[in-house]
Amino acid sequence: MAISPGAQSADALYADRENIASAKRAAELYEEASKHDQGQFEAAWKLARTCYWLGGHAPETERRVYLERGIAAGQLASRLQGAKPEGHFWTAANMGALAESFGIRQGMKYRRPIREELETVLRIDPAFMEGSADRALGRYYFKVPSMLGGSKSRAEQHLRRSFEYNQASTISHFFLAELLIDQGRNAEARGELQRVIDAPLSADWAPEDRDYKRKAAALLPGVR
Repeated sequence: MAISPGAQSADALYADRENIASAKRAAELYEEASKHDQGQFEAAWKLARTCYWLGGHAPETERRVYLERGIAAGQLASRLQGAKPEGHFWTAANMGALAESFGIRQGMKYRRPIREELETVLRIDPAFMEGSADRALGRYYFKVPSMLGGSKSRAEQHLRRSFEYNQASTISHFFLAELLIDQGRNAEARGELQRVIDAPLSADWAPEDRDYKRKAAALLPGVR
């Protein structure tokens, strides 16, 4: 069933998400659309996606609320259509952002659910969003302490596997660079950071690409 007109206009606002006011308005429209039967699944996962962006870009005092809304929206999408990857992925993305940004308690709370949601995406469609589940699992295994199931070798395996779907992914190259720096493999890391800087902008993910290009340009001079 087609998504509602309100959510259709939210798509245009989401495309302008670097303008935080546009992203917030998109979230409002997706949330309203997610309360109705028509297009409810699509509105729910798009709300989760928008909340993930706002969880990293809205004023800091608002970020946790958006990430928690994103988890709820992703879980709604998964309940509506659990055989599709969108709800599972954006649930995990919002959980991961909470775990990274809001302390060890959040990390412990979401450690297992994040992995389970991403492994579900891999079972449904490993190519989803250009290997995003492998990319996110790579980040997961890098960030989780080894005593709790983290693994630098598994992190690298997942990150490199994500390149099968998009060799120019700025996020995958940046995450791999951070892993390599952690391992003292600085020459390789510099190459990965330069790939981030040199990568073309994606038609769908240009705001994210610009974010990671800025991060790579700031990090590169200090990697000797």
